Amino acid sequence: MALKRLQKELGELQRDPPARCSAGPVGDDMFSWQATIMGPSDSPYNGGVFFLNINFPTDYPFKPPKVSFKTKVYHPNINSEGGGICLDILRSQWSPALTVSKVLLSICSLLCDPNPDDPLVPDIAYLYKSDRQKYNTMAKEWTQKYAM
Repeated sequence: MALKRLQKELGELQRDPPARCSAGPVGDDMFSWQATIMGPSDSPYNGGVFFLNINFPTDYPFKPPKVSFKTKVYHPNINSEGGGICLDILRSQWSPALTVSKVLLSICSLLCDPNPDDPLVPDIAYLYKSDRQKYNTMAKEWTQKYAM
């Protein structure tokens, strides 16, 4: 079931990819993908190219994929060390109706609108809430350093 679903999603992604995103298998392994997200233009990540790993469990779509950033990102909901992402649809709010395309769109949305009330990195969340200008400066600096 998982393999057929992944093949279908890959075909849909190739025909109609989400804006500024792409994804596909690494080699012949349909359960291990790499994705690319271009930094949203209305965010401090504009101009950056971010690489992500997507690993699908064998019981996908009944369990969510494990998605992590390979590119370092200065963000309250993304761990810069392991690239983990704090996003509800990748955990408690997962639904088999969701697709890779919707996951990528949600991650793009998270880049534009962080959720500092559910942070993975509390220090960055605090800066986001207390000094947005300094947060944006740091996010832009990291984007230039790691994503360009």
